[in-house]
Amino acid sequence: MKKNQFKLADGRQLTWYEIGHGHPLVLLHGWSMSAAVFSEIARLLATKFRLLIPDLPGHGNSSPPQKNALAEIAADLVHWIAATEHTPVTLIGWSLGGMLSLEIANQNKLPVDRLVLIGTTPRFTSSDDWLPGLPVIQVRSLARNLKRRFEAALGDFFSLAFAGEEISKERLRAIRNFALRQSSLPDRAVALALLNMLAVQDQREILSDIHQPVLVMHGELDRITPVTAGRYLAESLPQGRFVEFAGVGHSVFLSKPQEAATNIREFC
Repeated sequence: MKKNQFKLADGRQLTWYEIGHGHPLVLLHGWSMSAAVFSEIARLLATKFRLLIPDLPGHGNSSPPQKNALAEIAADLVHWIAATEHTPVTLIGWSLGGMLSLEIANQNKLPVDRLVLIGTTPRFTSSDDWLPGLPVIQVRSLARNLKRRFEAALGDFFSLAFAGEEISKERLRAIRNFALRQSSLPDRAVALALLNMLAVQDQREILSDIHQPVLVMHGELDRITPVTAGRYLAESLPQGRFVEFAGVGHSVFLSKPQEAATNIREFC
């Protein structure tokens, strides 16, 4: 993939990667990851599409955001996409990247023709009126672990994405090699601040205002964003379509890359 740099209005740098030709797909990664996590599926999709894949602010080689909030990070991404691509784009977001995709579509400052949401939830933590989320106490425990042993805590969280799956040690090792070891760790302060943001994030009220076709892909065994959250998303979006991946956790495009790529190609 070709590496590029984009300078935001305030001088911060956004690093992004490009591969392929055709209709533009913008791939947005999850919390504490980087563009490298999409290396494998990007090659599978590049035969038909042009893929634009940023390191989110504070991740990989991109500068930290001015404010660790969905609206502000989405605004940075809109600025970059508008300057880079002049036709409607498809947003493909995984987990936090899916939340950012929803925010970008809701801001309505960029021509977005459709969305693909992978392992995404409209509310990350559980509450009295929202059961399919992580308990707030679990998120606070993760935050404490990040302060005490940052790299190990990130590794534990990544492993949770595959919990319950029948996946070989060799495959997990291969995933770690391209998804984690090709990039630097996220900014520690950004990772903690975004985790605190996720503890209060709630996008349920905006779903009815997003009218683009949306493909929701979710793993049956997801322990980070439960599959019922994905079903809720698809049912609440005016043009939502739901695809469940049996025997898969939080990272369907890593656990079943060929199947995930096929669904994306057919939808786009």
